[in-house]
Amino acid sequence: MKIKTKSFGFRLWIYFALFTALIFSVLWLLQTVFLQSFYDNMIITNTKSVAQKIVSNGNNEDINNEIDDLAHNNSILVYITDLQGNILYSSDEFNGMRKRGLSFNDSDIKVKKTEKHQSGYRSLPDGYNEFLQNLSESNIVEIQSDNYYVYGSYMDYYNSEEKAVLYIGTTIDAVGASVTIISMQLIWVTVLSVAVGFVLSWFIAKRFSYPVGMLSEKAKKLGEKNYSSEFKKGFCTELDELSDTLDRTNNKLNEARDFQIELLANASHDLRTPLTMIKGYAEMIRDISWDDKQQCGDDVAVIIKEADRLTAIVNEIMEYSELKSDERTNNFETIDLSSLVNRTAVSFENLKKPDGIIIEKNIKEKIFISGNQSRLERALYNLLDNAARHTGENRKINVSLVSENDMAVISVRDYGSGIPENELANIWDRYYTTRMRKGKGVSGLGLAIVRQITEMHNGSCHVYSEQGKGSTFVLNLPLKQPTIT
Repeated sequence: MKIKTKSFGFRLWIYFALFTALIFSVLWLLQTVFLQSFYDNMIITNTKSVAQKIVSNGNNEDINNEIDDLAHNNSILVYITDLQGNILYSSDEFNGMRKRGLSFNDSDIKVKKTEKHQSGYRSLPDGYNEFLQNLSESNIVEIQSDNYYVYGSYMDYYNSEEKAVLYIGTTIDAVGASVTIISMQLIWVTVLSVAVGFVLSWFIAKRFSYPVGMLSEKAKKLGEKNYSSEFKKGFCTELDELSDTLDRTNNKLNEARDFQIELLANASHDLRTPLTMIKGYAEMIRDISWDDKQQCGDDVAVIIKEADRLTAIVNEIMEYSELKSDERTNNFETIDLSSLVNRTAVSFENLKKPDGIIIEKNIKEKIFISGNQSRLERALYNLLDNAARHTGENRKINVSLVSENDMAVISVRDYGSGIPENELANIWDRYYTTRMRKGKGVSGLGLAIVRQITEMHNGSCHVYSEQGKGSTFVLNLPLKQPTIT
């Protein structure tokens, strides 16, 4: 099987493997190269700490017992002398063992009879006089060689009238022999751990890459008829959300495709009619009426009318397409709906005065909602325009705005012939009015635009109609109280 070196799973495995190698590289450095330095620093720090304890407790009656315990627990050699180098007390790690009931002869502790002082203490180390001289100059002495560390200072000592000298010595090369053993252990531990780490990282990488691969295959089928929304959720939240995003994207792609098909099927006829009229009258002007001023003017007027109609169709199609792709609500603001409805009704009435349209208004004051003002004006204008096209002989339209149950209710009523009951459920569909209501609208998208805008504002729309008595279109929008400043 060919390994895809740029795949998510392979790269994830490589990163896990590199991480394992890095961890063990650091471990090797710490346990071999830097182990001696760490050990030496720890021993020196610990020796200084022991010295501070002895100095601070020098006047205690049981200071000798404390020195024995510290010497035993920390494997150090301690001398307390006077300023001339006479031993007042000494101890090493074996003194504490003797006090605990353990017996050692001189050969066991590697101290020969000849190394004993006549007082019973171990002989002073070589160079002690030089040590005293250095101490007299600096009060604290630290001497470090490759395998030994000495710390010295002055102190008060129990039952001594003058200052005493503290000398502490310890070995610092004890770890050197252990490095070889540790290195051998690390070799086996590293080999086994790296092998296990590589295997585990491979399975972990496959576990992580599997849902990513499923999403990749899912993404390849976006918009296709055989798109599958199956995805086993639960691995991680981000991938679950990505799967949901792909599903929503697929739905939008399908809606866009359906809209495109429907546009070609339904709008092509509406576009073809004005284009045919424009072409026909333009040819008439060219061939027949170009020298007849009155007839030419009439033909040009038809061309202009049809061009305006064509422009209106294209605008409605573009507006509806924009609404379908725009689900954002972050540009909403608090709107005085009472003022908006009144202003739009007055503006529409003035526009339709030549057609004899009369608008009766019943608008309650101080009704506020959250929304997009231009969109709401467009929705109300479409309802008024629809009512104007279907109103009766009295040419009246009734517009009302009230608040009911935390909802703003906009009603637009005409007094026309009404809508058959079997058509009410479909009246908001795209192009339905063009197909079923004899083309009285521009493109059949007017009411579909109203519904889209209403849903964008989390509202609902309804229509009530009785044949011979007219129709009432109702929009319900959530109320919002005005902000008090």
